[in-house]
Amino acid sequence: MTITDHTIPLAVRDHGGDGPPLLLLHGLGGTLDAWQEVAPALTAAYRVVAMDLRGHGLSGEAPWEWDAVLDDVEAVVDRLGLGAAVIVGHSLGGMLASLWAARHPECPAVVNLDGLRSAENDPANYPGMDPALVTRELAQLKAMFDAQEAAMARPLPPEQVAALPPRAVTTSGDDSYLRPGPELLAAIRYAPHFRDAVPALRAVRCPTLVVLPTQDPPGMPPSELMAALRRGVRRDLAPIAAAHPHIQVVELAASHNMVQEKPGDVARLISDFVQDTSR
Repeated sequence: MTITDHTIPLAVRDHGGDGPPLLLLHGLGGTLDAWQEVAPALTAAYRVVAMDLRGHGLSGEAPWEWDAVLDDVEAVVDRLGLGAAVIVGHSLGGMLASLWAARHPECPAVVNLDGLRSAENDPANYPGMDPALVTRELAQLKAMFDAQEAAMARPLPPEQVAALPPRAVTTSGDDSYLRPGPELLAAIRYAPHFRDAVPALRAVRCPTLVVLPTQDPPGMPPSELMAALRRGVRRDLAPIAAAHPHIQVVELAASHNMVQEKPGDVARLISDFVQDTSR
């Protein structure tokens, strides 16, 4: 379904289910299809809804402004009558989940699936690694992401369009392009909250589960960089979790792509945590 009485159209999939509401938020470059294997495992105990974020999937185009995106989430919650929903987010969606909980103290719980820090980051956030090597590998990572961003601005060949899910593509005239577009991608990529969402957890007062990966994403060149990034996240997350007992941190034997790699484990972590918080 599509919500049309908002500032932009918002595409939503209501998976149904009985019980407290859960709203699922995908990561950068994803769509609500990311939850296709997770959502059915949750509907026995929860009403499960997923949405396409602005500029993604079948939702409308609009500048990326964090408060406006939270307004989008609010529109979905209001129009579908979700009330005080548990917010579950992966990557960018996890960052939004933390901001949502800070805005809504009544939020019953948040699950943040590796939505704490982007791979491109300040050199100090890669502890235990030679600084010169960090500088070199960050330059290589930037070049890779720059190339991906540039590719978003180029029309797709017809055979690639045919191979992609419809939600991943937008059409302009006779040409088709990947979503999100390069402008939105750049706006998110360099946003301070996207680069480092760890400090935002200090403002969250509801029960929060943070799930950290233990493995590098597939396709990454051999490097110490991602392991060092994970060390930095653990380093900076530990004192926040110690000072805020409502924040629980667990690690999952998966990469950042945990929703696709371990959907059953992700669903169990979500369900067990929400059940524990409701007791």
